[in-house]
Amino acid sequence: MEINAIVIFFAAIFTSNILLTNFLGMCSFLSVSKEIESSLGLGLAVFFVLTLTTALNYIVYHFILVSLDIVYLQYIVFIIVIAALVQLIEMVIERFSPVLYYTLGIFLPLITVNCAILGVSLFMIIRKYSFIQSLAFGAGSGLGWLLAILTLAGIRTKIREKFVPTGLQGAGLSLIITGIMALAFIGFSGIVVIQ
Repeated sequence: MEINAIVIFFAAIFTSNILLTNFLGMCSFLSVSKEIESSLGLGLAVFFVLTLTTALNYIVYHFILVSLDIVYLQYIVFIIVIAALVQLIEMVIERFSPVLYYTLGIFLPLITVNCAILGVSLFMIIRKYSFIQSLAFGAGSGLGWLLAILTLAGIRTKIREKFVPTGLQGAGLSLIITGIMALAFIGFSGIVVIQ
C-alpha cells in the first residue's frame, strides 16, 4: 500500500520529525537556536535546501545513477547537489540580507554537511518514495526542522530571562529542552508512521 504524499508531509513535520525522532542536524540546531531571528533564517535556508535537494537528488538518482548503473556513487553525487544548492542559497542570502548572512556565519555553509539533508535524500531512496512523495517528505522534513529550531529558540529566549542554575546553562539546558520536545513530538507517533 502506497502512503499518500499529504500523509508523508505531515508525518515528516510531526511524527517522524527528522530532528526530534532521528536526531539528524543537531549541531547547527543547538548552536544557532539562541536567537529567534537567526533561527528563522537558518530554518528557512534548511527548508529550501531540503525541499530542493530532495527533488533534485530523486531526479539524479533515478534518471542518471540508476540508468547508468552507478548507484554506488549516490553519496558523492548527493553531497555535490547539496553543496551546489547551499552555495546558491548562501549567495542569495548574502545579496539580499547581509545581516542574516553575518548572523548565521559559519553555520550557513555548514548546511552542506548537515546530516539531516543527506539523511532525507537517503531515506527517500530506502523507502522507495515516488517523486511526489519525496518532495512531500523533503518539504515536511524542512518544515519540521524549522518548527523545532524556532521552538527551541523561543524557549531559550524566555529562559534566558529567568534564573538558571550554573550547571544547566548553555548546552545542558538546550539538550534537556530538546529531549522534552522530542518526547512531545513522539506523542504524535500513534497518528501515522512512515518509517
